Amino acid sequence: MPIKSSQTLVSEALSEVKTISVEEAFKLSNEGECTLIDIREKGELDKTGRIENSNHIPRGMLEFWLDPEGPYFKSGKIDMNKKMILFCAGGLRSALAAKSLKEMGFEKVSHIDGGFAAISQSDFKIV
Repeated sequence: MPIKSSQTLVSEALSEVKTISVEEAFKLSNEGECTLIDIREKGELDKTGRIENSNHIPRGMLEFWLDPEGPYFKSGKIDMNKKMILFCAGGLRSALAAKSLKEMGFEKVSHIDGGFAAISQSDFKIV
């Protein structure tokens, strides 16, 4: 079986997960309907800042921190009943991450089109 390219994996993820606009994410966030999850690495946040009221879960720990049965589960880190909106720098890693969470059984998962690059040009407050 041939190895799939990262581009193929992202394309498959994009066809399976919900992609929302920055504007929709901003509206849902202001209405308290969602939890924003920044999956960028700590160095990226240190360099560019983060969205006010977002939660940082590095991509490499996402599935582990959100697995209630796992030893690394971060109880209380996020409200598991709200919509989860993921974002990364440009929208590729967050598509893969959203697909992974869907495969884990999370139903209310989406990611932001354009990631932090688009977010930084929007009404979100960067701190």
